[in-house]
Amino acid sequence: MDFFDIKGGDIMEGEITPSGNKNEALPVLAASLLCEDKVVLKNVPDIKDVNVMLEIMSSLGISVSKRSSNEIEIDASNINDKPLDAELCGKIRTSILFAGPLLARTGSVVLPLPGGDVIGRRRLDTHFLGFEQLGALYSNINNGYKIVANQLNGADIFLDEASVTATENIIMAAVFAKGISVIRNAASEPHVQGLCKFLNSMGAKISGVGTNVLSIEGVDSLKSTTHTIGPDYIEAGSFIALCAMTGGELTVKNTDPASMVSILGTLKKIGIEPEVRGEDIFVPHHPKLTIRKEMNNSIPKVDDGPWPSFPSDLMSMAIVAATQADGTVLFFEKMFESRLFFVDRLISMGAQIILCDPHRVVVSGSSQLYGTKLDSPDIRAGMALVMAAVCAKGRSRIYNIGQIDRGYENLEGKLRKVGITIERKKA
Repeated sequence: MDFFDIKGGDIMEGEITPSGNKNEALPVLAASLLCEDKVVLKNVPDIKDVNVMLEIMSSLGISVSKRSSNEIEIDASNINDKPLDAELCGKIRTSILFAGPLLARTGSVVLPLPGGDVIGRRRLDTHFLGFEQLGALYSNINNGYKIVANQLNGADIFLDEASVTATENIIMAAVFAKGISVIRNAASEPHVQGLCKFLNSMGAKISGVGTNVLSIEGVDSLKSTTHTIGPDYIEAGSFIALCAMTGGELTVKNTDPASMVSILGTLKKIGIEPEVRGEDIFVPHHPKLTIRKEMNNSIPKVDDGPWPSFPSDLMSMAIVAATQADGTVLFFEKMFESRLFFVDRLISMGAQIILCDPHRVVVSGSSQLYGTKLDSPDIRAGMALVMAAVCAKGRSRIYNIGQIDRGYENLEGKLRKVGITIERKKA
């Protein structure tokens, strides 16, 4: 089993470029099943979750060809009728994204239970209620679900939660539905917008992109296209926070700052002041981080929510950054009741954190962290622990880094280029 060996105390300096957005690449890969011609995807992150999606696609008879580590050609002209591979689907949450395109393309799908991070309850109800309103029927089977539809028809659909994956799944199912579908309370994150742009480039008719009301006029077929995955703003936010924690200077290249407005605003609450320079973000030297108090000298609160609020996927990294800032801040994780449980690792390193309940922690800083042995419970907590180790005194070992590999491409290589001493070793 691989682990990261990290020497703390290094200063992060130079330039770094985030990979393609994992959360856009995965639904776009699934959506490629809707096209009976070739599609080419560029800037695809070379990470575990992407490679598992490609394995599932290959098992369905789809031709997958890697032109390079980050460019993929897909030919889904032929799809076999084999059930989705249960073992592969159990490795990733986004295996559920094959439901919408397979239902639209073939009229039925047997969906094994998806896997993914254990960060709290993650409902599937919204997916199936949306399919049902489009005319599909679903039933529980052993360790999964069966969904069938003789004909999908446009419908006016209200989502009971602004679920990203449910929005994406229903969009893909509705592309071939007869008539017009309207999705209300739709998620509108940049990766949902990226999926819509990809589908529209193939001939889909989706309007309202970027809002929470989407209108989809059904079409009969889609055409070949080339699509470039947008930059991963979660990765970019991680690098910005880490650089400020180390007191270094860093240029984060090709970030699409328009997708990071809420992120940059929230980081300012914990004393991080990045500068937008065109499509890049510059992190100046921060001699000291200080929590910015609210009016009347109140303790500030950082909370997450659906786009355009601060993303849940960055909460773990923001918490670690706050341990290195003078002052006190309350973090309110509204979306997942198990995401904050990783803070026991930070406490063992010397952080002053009170876990109030499954959704709230209070961080008081700044704290001297000390290197230790850690394990990564999920993708985002894993990255947060890497950040903590970089700022700690002494050396740290982080195990179970396969979780980190699911979402970050060549993390150790990128960090070494900007001055961080990190090595991947075998236990």
